[in-house]
Formats: sequence, C-alpha cells, structure tokens
Amino acid sequence: MKNKFGKILLLNLKETLDSSFLQRLNKIAEKIVFLPKDSENIYKELKDTDCLLVNQGMTVDKKMMDTARNFKYVGICATGYGRIDTQYASSKGITVCNVPAYATESVAEFVFAMLLEHLREIERAKKQVAKSIYSEADFTGTQIKDKLFGVIGLGRIGQRVAEIAQKGFEAKTIYWSRQKKNGMGGATYKPLEKVIKESDIISLHLSLNNQTEKIINKKLINSIKPGAIVVNTAPMELIDLEALESRLKKKDITFILDHSDEMTLEDIKRLKEFKNCVIYPPIGFTTLEATELKKEIFVSNVENFIKGKVINKVN
Repeated sequence: MKNKFGKILLLNLKETLDSSFLQRLNKIAEKIVFLPKDSENIYKELKDTDCLLVNQGMTVDKKMMDTARNFKYVGICATGYGRIDTQYASSKGITVCNVPAYATESVAEFVFAMLLEHLREIERAKKQVAKSIYSEADFTGTQIKDKLFGVIGLGRIGQRVAEIAQKGFEAKTIYWSRQKKNGMGGATYKPLEKVIKESDIISLHLSLNNQTEKIINKKLINSIKPGAIVVNTAPMELIDLEALESRLKKKDITFILDHSDEMTLEDIKRLKEFKNCVIYPPIGFTTLEATELKKEIFVSNVENFIKGKVINKVN
C-alpha cells in the first residue's frame, strides 16, 4: 500500500478538526477537500476520492461507494456507524473505522445530569433566584435511590450507566442486552419487555443497526409504567416515533433525548409541542477530555491504515 491517499474528502468536519490534526492528514494525502454535509458537489468530489471522512450521524450508502471508483477507507468521527452500509463496504473491499470508547464517562455523566435536572428542577430553581425569590416551598424533588433503574444496551456506556446507578445512587438496577453480561454485580438481567414495563427510569444505549431499528416499538412504548422517565442518548431510529408521540399525548411519561441533530426539523417540531418531552442538543460527549480523545483516535485510525495497520475496523 502506498504511504499516501490520492484524495481525502472530509464531510461536515471543517469546524471539528483543528490545525494540528489537519496537518497530520495533509502529510498522508496528495489533496484534501472539505464539504458541508448538504453540498451539491458531494458526488462530483467523490469520483476520485479514495478516503472519505465523515462527522457523526452522516450517511454513507451504496450510491456513494459506487460513485467513488477508488474508495479504500471510510472513517467516521463518532462511535455509532449505523448509517454507514458496512456490509456493502465489505463487499467492495472498503475499510470502515469508527472511534470507540472515547466518551464513555462523558455520556454516562450526562445521563445523570439530565435526570437530576428533571427530578430536582434545578433550572427552575435557578431562574426563581434570579427573580429574587428564595423560598423552597414550591419544590419537591424525587431521588434516584431505590428507584428501579433499567438500562437497555450494555456496551461500554450502558455498563457505566448501570454501574453509576447501582453503586453511586443505590438504585435497583436491571438491564437488557442482546447478550447477557458477566460481572454486572447487583444488576439483574431481564427480558426487554420486563425492563420497559417495570422500570421507573429507563436509559437507552443500543447501537443502531438492522436488528435494532424501531426495536422500541408501539407495544413496548405503551407498556412503559406511568410516571416513568425515559432517557435516550442513542439514535432516535431505535424508537417508533409515531407510537412515542401517541404515548406522550397521555402526559404520563417523560421522554428526554439529546440526538436532536440527527432528526428532521419536522420530527423535532412535533416533539417540542410536548411539555413532557425534553430535547437537548447532542452535548453528551462534548467534554474537553472526550473531544480531544475523539479527534486523536479519528486521525490515528487514518494514519495507521495508510501504514497497513488497521485499527477500530467495524466491518
């Protein structure tokens, strides 16, 4: 393998990578091109691209791979890669690499930040003081301790969330994963249906693929316990959105999400109409520590590939 790419095309990454990382990419490419994710020139630029680098949430499909005649490598600056057709990439001899485990602590901590903000009404309390109202009389929060805390998906982040729930907050912790996990301490495995039905708090951590798309279907959504809180830091494609909207209309559950950047404006607009749906931008992973580690792994993946050392391959 030659020690340089002919052309690296970077989609939606211009504001993500700072100069030190771009200098490293320039050393292993004859040419580098930046495009926004909605550029009309993507397919034109793909024709002579042999390395495609994309930001989180972006799609790399069959049409794109067929357009690029010399495709060798696709890198995504994220852990999730469910919108990349990895099976077709394999059939074309294209290597796909992601950035695993860079934000485990950041996302896990953010899950509990969102929960505590909701359970203790922290933002409302802060706004009250700004109005020179110092009474606590209007506040009655709820604690996490002794709640039944259900974790769905036990990858690195899901395991860490389960650990914090159990050991940090002393919640009764149950989980479902496609494979039972050893060494989960007091966290108990239960079927998906029971985790959804019984939990006071549900935290979703599944990766998106053909098996998990809309896995949280109408039947499961309708079985959620009244008063429960559902936190989703995973792709919204895991959920039957129409069924979720129908359940939110009943005003008996709270749904919290942070993947708003990957949803259509129409879907976001509909969800924003529900006071019991709390929407954050995708800031779960945006700590200083996680962001720097992500960029380092992302660029190192490309450097190692050109040296013949394939790291973090997902296909």
